[in-house]
Amino acid sequence: MPTTPPPSILSRLRPPPSSKTKSKPKALPPLSLPSPTLVSQHTPCTLHTSILPPELACRLFYTMLDEAKEWKRNKWWLFDRLVESPHRTGFYTRMERDGDGGEEVDEEGGWKEAAQFWYNGRETKAPSQFPAVMEEACTIIERVVNEELRKRPRFPLEWAGYPPDQSRPNGDRDSGILWRANVAASNCYEGAKESVGYHSDSLTYLGPYPTIASLSLGTTRIFRLREVIPSDEINLRQPRTYNIPVTHNSLLIMHASTQEKFKHTVPPQPTIDLFRPPFPRQSPPFASSSSSNPDHQIEPSNCRINITFRFYRPDFHPSTIPRCKCGVPAVLKPDMKNRHRGRVDRFWWHCNAGAQNEGKDCGFWKVLDMKGEGRGPCVGDVEARVEQENTSI
Repeated sequence: MPTTPPPSILSRLRPPPSSKTKSKPKALPPLSLPSPTLVSQHTPCTLHTSILPPELACRLFYTMLDEAKEWKRNKWWLFDRLVESPHRTGFYTRMERDGDGGEEVDEEGGWKEAAQFWYNGRETKAPSQFPAVMEEACTIIERVVNEELRKRPRFPLEWAGYPPDQSRPNGDRDSGILWRANVAASNCYEGAKESVGYHSDSLTYLGPYPTIASLSLGTTRIFRLREVIPSDEINLRQPRTYNIPVTHNSLLIMHASTQEKFKHTVPPQPTIDLFRPPFPRQSPPFASSSSSNPDHQIEPSNCRINITFRFYRPDFHPSTIPRCKCGVPAVLKPDMKNRHRGRVDRFWWHCNAGAQNEGKDCGFWKVLDMKGEGRGPCVGDVEARVEQENTSI
């Protein structure tokens, strides 16, 4: 008759099975956000359709399509291999007349230096100026962005804005300017397979909690957002993916906290619909799209042009950016995984030389110290000053 072997020492020491086994949070299915209402409801972004007059949007599309012929594919080292972006990109700086009405000057001064680091530190020629049609569009977009900012609660580390300018119309003079586009990064996605992987934008010159205005022209593509879950919530919930169709002449404003909480991508797609411009390619005034003149035939396009208008903050001017031991400007990133009460409270500078140095960097790392580095004024600074003034009355 077989005998049961005596229990081992390990079996005696092993704790009894728990009746309260923790189940992993369920994965959430992707959610499509095809309307401005849904975008605002689920993300820190706002979507604005038909943002430009149709003729202006079409003119800008044709202009940037021609400009894109000279754009390059970004290249950088990822660990031990050289990679190339699956789309073309270009960088533009805004110019304005100097105070005496003389020659044009680089607005805010020195942003040309920053262009090199849009290309991951790769040597590049001086950036182009805003074409006239881009400047025309930017004026409209600036107004919409500032209107939206005045509706929203703001974060303490956001830029507080320019002081009211007595020379401006009442609308600007009374409240000052909160956001002013001084650079634009442009991308061309040709066909269904060109894309960009998940990333959050570098904050080196944007500073904490930036606002970025992303204009789409041409064929419709999916803009995808995915939250980075804080470390202390990984066992409590799963991130959700949000798919936003960005159509021709639509503006997606990535408001403060988008870069701190989310990563975004333009993924490859199985197929895309060709874009058929509503106006032919010719000098204004535009003829009707139904024109029978063979010289005015409208060719469909498989390209999406994306222009991201950005405000490089004066307190994050290139001259103020710390340099690592490699002698190149450090890159500013948020501590996305250690958010506290829904806010990112810590940002850090780190060496980015490895992007162009066969993946090798010097290991430089430093926590951003807004007060110690003399940055601001920020929203929190202004609110603290107002509160102090009110309590002293």
